[in-house]
Amino acid sequence: MIPAARDITRPEQEQERFSGVIPAAYGIIPARYASTRFPGKALILLKGFPMFYHVWRRASRCPELASVTLATDDERIRDAANALNVPVLMTSARCESGTDRVYEAASAMRIPEDAVVVNIQGDEPALDAGCIGKLVRLFVDPTVQAATPAAPADPADAARPDKVKVVADAEGNALYFSRAGIPYARDGAYAAPPLVHTGIYAFTMRALRRFVALPPSPLERTEKLEQLRLLENGIKVSVLVTDRSTPCVDREEDTAAVLPLLEDYGA
Repeated sequence: MIPAARDITRPEQEQERFSGVIPAAYGIIPARYASTRFPGKALILLKGFPMFYHVWRRASRCPELASVTLATDDERIRDAANALNVPVLMTSARCESGTDRVYEAASAMRIPEDAVVVNIQGDEPALDAGCIGKLVRLFVDPTVQAATPAAPADPADAARPDKVKVVADAEGNALYFSRAGIPYARDGAYAAPPLVHTGIYAFTMRALRRFVALPPSPLERTEKLEQLRLLENGIKVSVLVTDRSTPCVDREEDTAAVLPLLEDYGA
């Protein structure tokens, strides 16, 4: 059983101040065929279904999402989605990142400026729909422009460059994302335990539009982490700390770790 997320981004009294209406929210799953490390991974069969289908089924359980749509530039993925009755939009092959693809799809859907767009990674087949809901509910605070989850790092992951770490301030806003081991425990003990970033992002449509209009930033180009473009341009990112992260599929060998967490949807 995947534990529910814990929202510790704001003191309890602050959360009560913003207990108003949850904004409309839409999930978009960017899926491309030409993955550098694992080509075609969106279509790899896991328990008889393509990986994107597991992601879509999980995300569709989130009651805070009005819809969940697949966004792709590949006809093979589109055809597989149609066969499984998964809503899908074709996007340009020129999209440079998943976020660009999400924005193109959100624009085609005419999502309102104050609504929330959730970029749901297509390689997270064991994602927790409850975590997405908690992420969306952060936007009852009208000052929140972007948000993302993180979880306590396993000691073995703290220094791995493929595991992105994040540190946050006292109000739960990200200070920095890095592939390096941050924070560095100079005395060998962590007063602030390291957090591993989970690759799900939520934006207001207005903030998403601003983000894709900005050029790649110096830190982003250095670390190859597009979320640093937000911080370098003064766009705050609220960090939702969850109990644990779920494994993603970066490479074919990663499928072994996710298979026990997946459901059988029938033949």
